[in-house]
Amino acid sequence: MNPLTAAGERLSSYSAHGASASVLVINSGSSSVKYQLVNPIGGEAIASGLIERIGEEDGKITHKFAGNTTKRVEDVPDHGTALRIVLDLFDELGPNLSEADVVAVGHRVVQGGSKFSGPVIIDDQVVEDIRALIPLAPLHNPGHVRGIEVARALLPDVPHVAIFDTAFFQTLPEAAYTYAIDSELAKEHGIRRYGFHGTSHQYVSGKVSRVLGRKLEDLNQIVLHLGNGASASAIKGGVAIETSMGLTPLEGLVMGTRSGDIDPAIVFHLHRNAGMSIDEIDDVLNKRSGIKGLAGDNDFRGLHDLVDAGHEGAKLALDVYIHRLKKYIGAYHAILGRVDVITFTAGVGENDDIVRRLTVAGLESLGIAIDPARNNERSREPRIISPDWTSTLVMIVPTNEELAIARQCVATINP
Repeated sequence: MNPLTAAGERLSSYSAHGASASVLVINSGSSSVKYQLVNPIGGEAIASGLIERIGEEDGKITHKFAGNTTKRVEDVPDHGTALRIVLDLFDELGPNLSEADVVAVGHRVVQGGSKFSGPVIIDDQVVEDIRALIPLAPLHNPGHVRGIEVARALLPDVPHVAIFDTAFFQTLPEAAYTYAIDSELAKEHGIRRYGFHGTSHQYVSGKVSRVLGRKLEDLNQIVLHLGNGASASAIKGGVAIETSMGLTPLEGLVMGTRSGDIDPAIVFHLHRNAGMSIDEIDDVLNKRSGIKGLAGDNDFRGLHDLVDAGHEGAKLALDVYIHRLKKYIGAYHAILGRVDVITFTAGVGENDDIVRRLTVAGLESLGIAIDPARNNERSREPRIISPDWTSTLVMIVPTNEELAIARQCVATINP
């Protein structure tokens, strides 16, 4: 039986001013805490918020509930303070967490390494295991650990569950996750393809199956998660067999501020000839490359405005972005052998009709095309945007990582 069905008696529907049996989802980053209170059955985001600039005097606080948005600026010196502020906001602005019957707290964790292939209930050992993975995710896992420790102390009476970005891609074949470097060195330092955005890719591929009314195990899918961070995956029968991000989220597609695939010798070249340190190169490739590095603006609305104004750098940036996308679609088509569905998701994928149109243009010989009217339609609903004649469906499916985390939490605490 589906764990969600088994837990159904505890998961009643959301009401206008609260919820029964909800899940608090927390994404604790290096300098921010993003949170959402979710009804895992109905799928509603009951309340949500974001605390930014942790460790700085002018921390930014946003809380949304019942159609109201509250914004504040105040000192947020550390993650402990941030999470205490979150609980205070629920008490002050609603909904009251005791009335919302929080049955679990779900923590998004970027890097689970080879240790975690699915969600786990957090205990002291799990915290230490996540801490041990900090060398693989030095920008993310420290914030996750701090957030988990504080949240467990503040909310000790409910189970806390870790959901890993990398878990969905633990099914990759050895040939897909292995880098061709010295094998002993790779083993010693955990160097392999891990993949990221796994919660999104898993949710979207499952949603495609439900929307189409087809069995997941019968579908070969390519999912394109295109946001400021971007990744592609090849999914065969619901199982991930390839993905574009690697040891870190830097590899793969061109992104908002990340370079994606480059010749690794560029790092040596910049160090030897530009005198740049490893940290400086890291900053360039992660924060000053991609669309921003080529066009000066990583917001795609601004990028399109620049292209329309004749900005050559912006035109090149868009061309490079689309070229890389086509390259991955072609590669994954070859790996899958047959592609039933290509799905666009996340901020750019869901909202940018120009990117979708350019990505698919020229792929007609592969049975892939977009219907202009369907592509231009504005909707928040999952939908097919390919013409009726194609052998491969092209779809838009909005992702919902918080809902996916909430549902995995329920399935974990109610096996």
